Amino acid sequence: MSSQTKYIFVTGGVSSSLGKGIVAASLAKLLQAQGYKTTIQKLDPYINVDPGTLNPYEHGECYVTNDGAETDLDLGHYERFLNVPTSQANNITTGRIYQSVISKERQGMYLGKTVQVIPHITDEIKENIKFLGSNGEFDIIITEIGGTVGDIESLPYIEALRQLKWEMGEDNLIVIHLTLIPYLSAAKELKTKPTQHSVKTLMESGVQADILVCRTEHELNDEIKEKLARFCNVNVDCVIESVDVNTIYDVPNHMYRECLDKVALKKLKLDYNEPDLGSWNNFLDKYKNPKDTIKIALIGKYVELQDSYKSILESFIHAGAVNEVDVDVIPLHSEFINSENVHDKLQSFNGILVAPGFGERGVEGKIEAIKYVRLNNIPFFGICYGMQMAVIEYARNMLKLDDANSTEVNPNTKNPVIDLMEEQKNITEKGGTMRLGAWKCDITRETLCHSVYKTENIEERHRHRYELNNKYLNQLEENGLVASGKNKDTNLVEVVEVKDHPWFIGVQYHPEYKSTVLSPHPLFVSFVSAAILNKNK
Repeated sequence: MSSQTKYIFVTGGVSSSLGKGIVAASLAKLLQAQGYKTTIQKLDPYINVDPGTLNPYEHGECYVTNDGAETDLDLGHYERFLNVPTSQANNITTGRIYQSVISKERQGMYLGKTVQVIPHITDEIKENIKFLGSNGEFDIIITEIGGTVGDIESLPYIEALRQLKWEMGEDNLIVIHLTLIPYLSAAKELKTKPTQHSVKTLMESGVQADILVCRTEHELNDEIKEKLARFCNVNVDCVIESVDVNTIYDVPNHMYRECLDKVALKKLKLDYNEPDLGSWNNFLDKYKNPKDTIKIALIGKYVELQDSYKSILESFIHAGAVNEVDVDVIPLHSEFINSENVHDKLQSFNGILVAPGFGERGVEGKIEAIKYVRLNNIPFFGICYGMQMAVIEYARNMLKLDDANSTEVNPNTKNPVIDLMEEQKNITEKGGTMRLGAWKCDITRETLCHSVYKTENIEERHRHRYELNNKYLNQLEENGLVASGKNKDTNLVEVVEVKDHPWFIGVQYHPEYKSTVLSPHPLFVSFVSAAILNKNK
């Protein structure tokens, strides 16, 4: 392998949401399958320090890494494709860049200089980009620049890229530009002009694209590829077609057929080896040829936007493939569930998942749904807030504490079975202050949770402020709600399950963050298996 870390940058043009993250993850997968040590980082041009304070409607899911970074959901794609954890260093935002530069200025580190976008902001960006490659751990680092070329917000990143390309040389840094080739149905033709303009805009910033990846609904013929090559200053073999596919997990195979990895390695002066995609294609084969279908209700408050629960939906794909079933996940808005309609809404489902969330909206609907599945022996999976709602439901209906609640929902409840964690009580700033990242958990033997994990010691990722109030723990356990997972250092209850129920587990952590194509999460695998049994019953 190379002695020096090489860099591949992925930029976007014409339109947002073209799938830069998926293309970056697919290329990384192909390089990894050839033996190259690869990772991906995302540069986000927004001024938020991280997406932790962003509404899921605004930015989709907030993904959490082992080291407690609240990051862009693209990092979830990187981990799911590569089966390698990411970290704080894999996601850089404009907010973090400016925060660091202003902090250095306040400390007098610029020796009285006027602090400017060039060189101070661009130097900070370059420093962050190069940090991942500084210890020689990776052969190739793929860097995705968020947004589209021409955005005001992206300009400092493009300028940093221009400088890096000049400093590192063409053999060590290449640029892939992802663009759209729209199809005009009235004229019945694909149009290359938007891509030409996008490449021109990039060149005006001093950056020449080395490879074009063209998103298209229709295949590109040789004439179009030659036209793009001529007008965009690239070789014809560097015009890569990215036609729409049925699933994101098809993209690595499509990029392999288009020789994206071969072209990139040639430009970086690295050896090409035939990638080993055996395990990947084995997963794809099972995913595309299910033997049955099950229906799972995903009950939450952000169900209109699928990106809000991206990792959960992907985890069901991984677990479905293991069980050789198609998992049909149907989102249900908890605000519209009540005691009158809960039977009609839920009776047709083989399993119910109550999703994470914050705040009081839709809480009572979640509690009604949990009561229904508990009494009707339907497999139940509660994640984070979903676990807390399960505790409230149990306290109300089994302990007869009618006003049992979370202090997040009702600060004045007489029975706060869910309460703010002690170390959270004096915190005033919202960003990056929750209990975050990977924490240890001890699993009790001879419980459902132990039979799922098949070990007593696990580590899972967290993102929460509230917890089960231990004052009520004995009462809950005496009445059949088992605390089957605990963090022994903090005495925090991590997992609850109901005795004498086919499958009823609530977890305070987020197992969906650790599910990948090649390592599906055991809880999702077991839950899907329980839903199959419930259907066949």
